[in-house]
Amino acid sequence: MAVIALGLTQIIGYGTLYYSFSVLAPAMGREFGISTEWMFAAFSVSLLVSGLSAPWIGAWIDRAGAGRVMTVGSLVATLALATAALAGNSILLVLGLIAIQIASALVQYTSSFTLLVQINPARAQRTITQLTLIAGFSSTLFWPFTSWLHDRLDWHQVYWLFAALHLFLCFPVHAWLMVRTRTDVGRRSDLDPAVPSRPPLIGVIEASARPRAFALMLVGFAIQSFVTSTFLVHMLPMLTGLGLAKASVLVASVFGPAQVLSRFTNMMFAGKLSQRTLAIIASVFLPLATGILLLTAPNLAGAFAFAIVFGLSSGLSSIVQGTLPLELFGSDGYGKRLGRLTSVRLVVSSAAPFAFALMTERLGYPAALTIIAALSTLAVFAFLAIGSPVNPRRKTH
Repeated sequence: MAVIALGLTQIIGYGTLYYSFSVLAPAMGREFGISTEWMFAAFSVSLLVSGLSAPWIGAWIDRAGAGRVMTVGSLVATLALATAALAGNSILLVLGLIAIQIASALVQYTSSFTLLVQINPARAQRTITQLTLIAGFSSTLFWPFTSWLHDRLDWHQVYWLFAALHLFLCFPVHAWLMVRTRTDVGRRSDLDPAVPSRPPLIGVIEASARPRAFALMLVGFAIQSFVTSTFLVHMLPMLTGLGLAKASVLVASVFGPAQVLSRFTNMMFAGKLSQRTLAIIASVFLPLATGILLLTAPNLAGAFAFAIVFGLSSGLSSIVQGTLPLELFGSDGYGKRLGRLTSVRLVVSSAAPFAFALMTERLGYPAALTIIAALSTLAVFAFLAIGSPVNPRRKTH
């Protein structure tokens, strides 16, 4: 039940706080006389601030419990969206976008993954996969839903509606989870003596090898996040620029089901492959997807193939971002470790929307996609360099 409830809030969280921006950004820019490139630059700044706050948020999650942090985060998301909706000038809009991304760090995967680890470390790999399976519908639902809303409402009104979703749906769910799961760290047994403390999960990487393995993991995930952020934020304008304007929303809608398919397949074959192997597979799909789009555009079948392969990559990547640190390093300090990982990913990927917009403006889409393909290949080598885990089967003590 906790996974289903979390899945609902993740669909709303990612849909309203992240995916909706690319649909609403052109209208925001027109209202305040800001070019599309500078709108994405503002979005990049908001991702950067969110990334810088992630280590502090991760430590707070370990200390206070993920349920409490997500409950507060729902209120922050409500206020952030309301601030953006009220914006009467570009400065207030940028401040609202920054607040929205800080709220994202409080309510999205870093917090929800840690909540599942805090509930039961031994089952966390499976429950994280189940959660991402549900959350994978976010883009499929919110890209067309936001477009449909924007045909009938201005972007201010759309943000007001999204703020209401966080206040009246996400906040009660997170508050219920906070109470029901007793996630206050260090006080689980005190809150309910009938509920035993869960033993921590031991990582499979020896202590002496952990700094190198963690650095390589950071590099791999940072590159993946840069490329993924590029495509997610630019999906609709990129497809339009490649001659697929009429089918861009339809093509983009395939991305979500492909995510779900990869997560469902992984769930069905759970335990067959190590999380490091899944990370390598996810990273291989990125240059493959980019190459398909580069070689086939504006062919519609090629665009669908790109969206499917990219969705498979994103679906697996979102899982292993939570499960690979758990497998390699264990559950002790998981929230803080995931916060550091999220920080590096967001700081690096914060440059992606503006950098890709600048590349396409100066170089055109073929050259920009070639650069993306080369960059994404480096992630494959980073995960390969981690080496095989000492023991691919998790142990508890």
